[in-house]
Amino acid sequence: MKNFLLIVLLIPGLTFSQSRKQRKAQAKADTITIANLRAHIQYLASDKLEGRRTGTAGEVLAMQYISTQFAKDGLIPKGTNGYIQEFEINEGKQFTEADNFFSVNGKKLELKKEYFPLAYSANATTEGNASIALREKNEPWFFDVKDVLEENSSNPHFDINDALTTEAKHTKEKGGTALIVFNSSALVDNIQFNKNDSSLIAAVPIVYITKDGMQHFADASAGYDLKLQVTLSKQIRKARNVVGYLNFNAPTTVIIGAHYDHLGYGEDGNSLDGQGQIHNGADDNASGSAALLEMARILQTTKAHNNNYLFIAFSGEELGLFGSKYWLENPSVNIVPNYMINMDMVGRYDSAKKLTIGGYGTSPVWGNVFTTTTDKNLVVKFDSSGTGPSDHASFYRKEIPVLFFFTNSHSDYHKATDDWQKINFKGELEIVKYINHIIEATDDKGKLAFTKTRDQEMRSVSLPVTLGVMPDYGYTGTGMRIDGVSKGKLAERTGLLAGDVLLQLGDYKFVDVQTYMQALQHFKKGDATTLRINRAGKEMEFSIVF
Repeated sequence: MKNFLLIVLLIPGLTFSQSRKQRKAQAKADTITIANLRAHIQYLASDKLEGRRTGTAGEVLAMQYISTQFAKDGLIPKGTNGYIQEFEINEGKQFTEADNFFSVNGKKLELKKEYFPLAYSANATTEGNASIALREKNEPWFFDVKDVLEENSSNPHFDINDALTTEAKHTKEKGGTALIVFNSSALVDNIQFNKNDSSLIAAVPIVYITKDGMQHFADASAGYDLKLQVTLSKQIRKARNVVGYLNFNAPTTVIIGAHYDHLGYGEDGNSLDGQGQIHNGADDNASGSAALLEMARILQTTKAHNNNYLFIAFSGEELGLFGSKYWLENPSVNIVPNYMINMDMVGRYDSAKKLTIGGYGTSPVWGNVFTTTTDKNLVVKFDSSGTGPSDHASFYRKEIPVLFFFTNSHSDYHKATDDWQKINFKGELEIVKYINHIIEATDDKGKLAFTKTRDQEMRSVSLPVTLGVMPDYGYTGTGMRIDGVSKGKLAERTGLLAGDVLLQLGDYKFVDVQTYMQALQHFKKGDATTLRINRAGKEMEFSIVF
């Protein structure tokens, strides 16, 4: 009896001892994770990497670092060359301030604002003294499109570019050295720089003077000293995804992803504080990349063996989800995807802003998982949508359930002030642990069913009207190709489909996403207009009301 009582009395002490041991082990593990997160982010967001802009030496350094960490953790290389999957981003024709100029009487015009070359312009340098009202041999010629626009105002098949290339040929034949185009009418001319234009190069350089630029040519009869240089070049970037695999010989695979590219010096025009400074992108997205590396390390010892795990560090996200889209179109490993977890900006957890988990509605399983899996150290808000401006949207489009972890935006977003010192490492630790718990809680659920959700609109864009479509930023043809159609919005009601290429709204043609958004600025709610599209090679027209 005494021996039995002794055993009973010892049990609480034994339980307490085990609990204390477990807490000590967890504290040690947490210390290691925080130290690793700090080391990863400090390196990836250091000035040495110059902002990890896609296709630069800084991106290569980041790629090498991630590859080394994957190898250190024993992941199987699953790129097309070791851990690396290289791909090209065709940016089409480009022009820069350094290689293009146009001066009038010694005053340099502002590129893009006051003038721009056309995509089929010849690369050339010329100068001379010319008048708008007079055309002379061996001098630049002016061309007002007013008359040709008025003559063709009711012709739906009229193409201003055909008219300009014909005029350029005439200019060359008659001895003109350049064609300077302007529009003195109030008619929409749809003259734009189309970076994806594949037309034959014109015989002479062609530039378009905007309404702002025409202030320099107030007197049509005056002679102007002109100096002009047009240099267009085709730009193709080499980008790299980094892919590692943890194989448990399971039938399905969980994809865990984060993009590692950022803005460089802001050269692509996607920074919010201009060019010239290094945009280190500590939160966006060195934080997600660091979490990816820690998940790869932690899952080495997981007991959740009913899935394999594929880890992908994507490049080209800041340019339009290029890396994730490329991998899905060109998978570097043959797997059956179960679901995808995306971590983008997970380094600034603040209980007031909360941790947002997107994709909650992409599978009916998520409701049950999140009911039973919580973290008392995190305040969470859920977003049902599977779309949005990050790589999980690419997987959602392929009908793969997704989860998107995001600690929400802040005043340093896309600015040079997004530095590692502002990272909440303890908060990111909790997020990493939470994701691990979700993976464990899902392990016995089999292959998750997919559910379609509402779509999000484009990020940080204020437009008076929208069609309710998601653009395909990687499209390299003329127009704006639809990547997805939002449920219940105008596009769906009109009958638009993913893959349709939008070409024109009313009088306004567009050549890419940017000019499509510019066209929308001309409309307001209640306006009726026509929408012209290309569907599988056939042009179609719809009547719409915003």
